[in-house]
Amino acid sequence: MVKAELTKKSPLRILEKATNGGLGKGNVAVIASRRGIGKTACLVHIATDKLMRDKHVIHVSFSTRTDHILDWYEDIFKEISQKRDLENAMEIHDELVKNRVIMNFNQDGVTMNQVLNSVKAMIENGQIGTDAIVVDGYDFTKGTSETISEVKKFAKDLDLEIWFTDSYEGEVISEDAIPQNLKCCKDDLSVIMVLKNEGDVMSLNLVKDHGNPVKEDLSLVLDSKTLLIARK
Repeated sequence: MVKAELTKKSPLRILEKATNGGLGKGNVAVIASRRGIGKTACLVHIATDKLMRDKHVIHVSFSTRTDHILDWYEDIFKEISQKRDLENAMEIHDELVKNRVIMNFNQDGVTMNQVLNSVKAMIENGQIGTDAIVVDGYDFTKGTSETISEVKKFAKDLDLEIWFTDSYEGEVISEDAIPQNLKCCKDDLSVIMVLKNEGDVMSLNLVKDHGNPVKEDLSLVLDSKTLLIARK
């Protein structure tokens, strides 16, 4: 299968349809779940899909190690390319790597403003054309609503979209299904999805869609073997 056909058939097109065209530039999204469910795999799949469509991505990690992030990208690309019998896979792989940058920070040692300034410098000096930033390992319990407002303004000013992951404890029991970690900054979050263990599958649920009522089930799950986002 050629790259254009593969991306056209990606299950992530379902997410774009459900959210009226996708997250969109100038907006911030969060994929939330309990720890160890598969948020990072979802984030890397979203980033890889963008790279496959010739977009540029900066991956910001607040984890102590980045080698596992590289492993995720390699594993996700391998699964996608083999599952769909991608033509010229190695050539495409090398192009994707050139369009991706991974940056690592310690949340306890830097402010979000410092992180954003570093990302902006990277864009201006080497990663011109960045369409999206994906952020994993950020602890929302250590941040404030003002912090996410800064991120939202940054996304608007630089005309790009930003995706976060969030880990929460226990179960989400609020009426709007938004995790407590995100309540303080939900007004600055355009899209919120919750990844939940539902028996034999990990189900990806849309709980905030810009300012629109959430009308439909995404019908997306995380494949337990490949950890790719897939149709139910």
